Amino acid sequence: METNYQDLYEANCKLQSINEQQRIEIDTLKLQLAQIRKMIYGSKQERFVSQTHPEQLSLGIEVETVSVNTSQPIQKINYERVQPKSNGPSNHPGRYKLPDHLERKIILIEPEGVTSSMKKIGEEITEELELEPGKLFVNRYIRPKYVQPTTEQIIIAPMMDRPLPKVIAGAGLLAQLMIDKYVDHLPIYRICERFKRENVNIPYNTMVDWVGQAINLIIPLYEVLKKKILNSDYLHADETGIKVLDKDKKGSTHQGWFWAYHNSIERMVLFDYQPTRGRAAPHELLKNYKGHLQTDGYNVYDIFKQNKDITVLNCMAHARRMFFEAQPNDAIRSEAALGFIQQLYAIERYIKDQNFTTDQIQSERQQKSVPILNQFNHWLKINLLEVLPKSPIGKAIAYTLERWKELTTYTTDGKLNIDNNPVENSIRPIAIGRKNYLFAGSHDAAVRSAMLYSLLGTCKLNNINPVTWLKNTLIAIPNHTINRLEELLPLQS
Repeated sequence: METNYQDLYEANCKLQSINEQQRIEIDTLKLQLAQIRKMIYGSKQERFVSQTHPEQLSLGIEVETVSVNTSQPIQKINYERVQPKSNGPSNHPGRYKLPDHLERKIILIEPEGVTSSMKKIGEEITEELELEPGKLFVNRYIRPKYVQPTTEQIIIAPMMDRPLPKVIAGAGLLAQLMIDKYVDHLPIYRICERFKRENVNIPYNTMVDWVGQAINLIIPLYEVLKKKILNSDYLHADETGIKVLDKDKKGSTHQGWFWAYHNSIERMVLFDYQPTRGRAAPHELLKNYKGHLQTDGYNVYDIFKQNKDITVLNCMAHARRMFFEAQPNDAIRSEAALGFIQQLYAIERYIKDQNFTTDQIQSERQQKSVPILNQFNHWLKINLLEVLPKSPIGKAIAYTLERWKELTTYTTDGKLNIDNNPVENSIRPIAIGRKNYLFAGSHDAAVRSAMLYSLLGTCKLNNINPVTWLKNTLIAIPNHTINRLEELLPLQS
């Protein structure tokens, strides 16, 4: 029987193709398994520390030739983080000093046997931090009535303004309830249980109604914050999910989304609840926006690249994450890419330590970051041809090259950030809250939550005590003129 070598060759090619596909699938599954194990057991930190080139942190700036993989030698620029010098001696800080603003209760302990003839030569002072549980108390407003003896006209002082006149809760209590729920992430039913320990039994629905009415008071303030943020010229954008009870979905919840917009320069954050993660949500809110918009590369934001009034930036931290997760697939290339990104972040830390102006930041990046980025881009293009497109390292390289312009725009303006971390830090408290209260009671409740997260998140960015700010705002806002509401925003003057 004559052997058909052409058939054998085609069969062999087919088997090789099948084997290659299976190998890619196995590598992908291994990567997914490694990611799952890391999510469950591993550290969440993604900062890369090179094990092969510890001399990366050598003093100053210098150019040296190193081999980042077996196929292509490149030039590597080292950059050291310079620590600020301390003017004083390096002493042990000792015991934590209690803040001066705390009330001091003096407890005098005299020794036994002291006589009038003895002379005091000094004293030993010991401070102890103590706590009294929060106390509920009642404000009783008494307004005497008087009558004119001739006209018999009754005179009585007008009742002072209260945030919710028909509700027994005062401004301080309303503020604390809102902080407990939206800052400390306590579900309302847990707050009710805490009140019961003080022999004050407030029904769950009553407390929910109080919080809802108090939030309605600050809706105009939320709108002022939204207008102010959208009038800025640099925003970070991101989104995070929230489960929402929906009367149309019995036995299940709806997946809603908080869209976050963060102004890292003026320290403001805005949360906009939408029932969808589609492009309609940011497109509607940002339809009149003009300026820089930094995102994580989610494709719904690509529509803004067509808008001549908006300059889109992407996040270097997301590109870094893809190379970090590709290490089990191709350690040599992944570590080479992470080495480039590590140097870029070293420059950013140096800039932050030196408190440079925006002009100085731009100059430093043009001189130091741009050469590294050029080398990184050259390396990416060469290695793209040597890896499998569907492999983790292939996807990481393709992702970075596809968004290269958006990833490097930060070097053109000193006010811009290398990544989207500021907004991600702002949405982190929402993730903590989800673990406690699990879901929002309705779409309207999710909208109200977005308002509180916006205003209280802005408090946090400006180091303003949220309880004090919210109490004072609830007292002031009923009589505040609409054209001066911006004065009540929690912003540093």
